[in-house]
Amino acid sequence: MDNDPGQPNPIRRLVQWAITPPQSYGVYLVGIVLVYTLSFYAGTMKPKHGPAAPVTAPAPPRN
Repeated sequence: MDNDPGQPNPIRRLVQWAITPPQSYGVYLVGIVLVYTLSFYAGTMKPKHGPAAPVTAPAPPRN
């Protein structure tokens, strides 16, 4: 029987390529930039509010 698996799948080849030293530095930096960009974008988002409720007059103080 032949147990030769053939070529590894594309995801495994990509991971093996990305963990080699020169590429790993670039992948790390791209990951940091991506996390920073997404967190900055999420921090600038404003929540959607419904229509403002009418302001009621304050009740007179109780004695």
